[in-house]
Amino acid sequence: MTTAGNLLTETVNLRTGHIRAQGHLTGPGADLLRGTVDSLRDSGHSQVVLDLKGVLDADDAGLAILSTLRRSFSEAGGQLFIRNAPARD
Repeated sequence: MTTAGNLLTETVNLRTGHIRAQGHLTGPGADLLRGTVDSLRDSGHSQVVLDLKGVLDADDAGLAILSTLRRSFSEAGGQLFIRNAPARD
């Protein structure tokens, strides 16, 4: 069951290519971030900053998706900077 307290939300600055995430990072939340990162890249951003300072916790699926996303962004010639990533237990 998903409740409002378990959701991941994001705030996007389209001008600078910065994304701030808040909440709980799970697979579906990481998919949301992936869509936003892809959209920023498609609109011309070669560098995107993803700030996870507001993320309360993360599961392995969410972290794995972000790792794959960083690699694919790099392979496409860009840079995805992930700041304040939660540590894996």
